[in-house]
This record gives sequence, C-alpha cells and structure tokens, in this order.
Amino acid sequence: MTDTESANLPPPSDDRRTFFKKVLAVAIGTLIVLVPSAAGLTVLFDPLRRKTNKAEFLPVTNLDALPDDDLPHSFQVVADRRDAWNLYPAQRIGAVYLRRNKDKVSAYNVVCPHLGCFVDTAADGSFKCPCHNSTFSKNGELIPGSVSPRGLDELEVDQAALKQGLVKVRFQNFQAGTHLRIPA
Repeated sequence: MTDTESANLPPPSDDRRTFFKKVLAVAIGTLIVLVPSAAGLTVLFDPLRRKTNKAEFLPVTNLDALPDDDLPHSFQVVADRRDAWNLYPAQRIGAVYLRRNKDKVSAYNVVCPHLGCFVDTAADGSFKCPCHNSTFSKNGELIPGSVSPRGLDELEVDQAALKQGLVKVRFQNFQAGTHLRIPA
C-alpha cells in the first residue's frame, strides 16, 4: 500500500473502538471476579470433596499392658479428629473394653446399644448399663430380660498387630436403639 492509498482509507470508526474497549473491560472484569470467587468456593466446598475414611485400625495399647485374666479392661481410643475444616490431633474419640485370654483379644464398644449410655463392668466380667439395667455376658451377648435391642458391639481386632505386641481396634460407633448394627 502506498501513502496515497492509505490516505484514501476512511479513519477507524469510533464506534468500533468503543465496542472493543467495552468487550475488553467486560472480559477483564469477569476474570477479576471469577478467580477469587473460584478460590473461595474451592475452600468452602473442600469438606465435600474429601474422601471420608471408613473405620480404620487405631492403636489402643500394647499387648503387655492388657492383663491375661479374661476380664474386660477399659481403654481410651485416641486419634486425630477432623471436622469440616479443622484437624484436632490426638483427641479422645471413644473407649473400648478389651478382654484377653492368652493370645486372643476381644474388643467391645463401651456404649450401650439401647440409648447410648456407657456400660460398666461387674467383678465376674459381665457388663451392665446403669441407665436401664440392660445386662450383657462377658462375651458381650445380651442377657434375656434386658431392654437393649442387641448385644454389645464387638469391634474387630487387628491380628497382624497382635503378633507384633500391639492392640489395634477398628473403632466405630453404631446407632443406638435398633436391632441392626448401623455405623453412626
């Protein structure tokens, strides 16, 4: 193009320039709003994205600390607790009764399946709920005449950890007031 040809071209339209300025302003404004909004929504919905761990084996005690007398002994269960956004390390999340007979260890949740009270032990190794007088054998079985809908909730003990001298229990709570063992 020569100078005379470019001189003959009409000047760029102000309407076109104004249109492009507006489009560019809307695009930049959209980016300025979307980036912080996306970051905020990511933080807000983070608890929904997390995978929840089902009940896992948690260390409760050393095998040497559990007497071999076939009687239940109460132990606290300590683990990291997480709510929607916060992590609370080494919190008491519950308790279990452990009973050892030679190399076999049984674990029971201390919560009564009737209404969620904490059960006590008797001298013979049986269990009794102080709230409504439900009684359970030392194997956690419901004794007839009790109001509880089921026996004590037996928890799984990690057999591989027992061989290493550590008692680990798959700790979880169950819904009270029902015949079914539904994890809470």
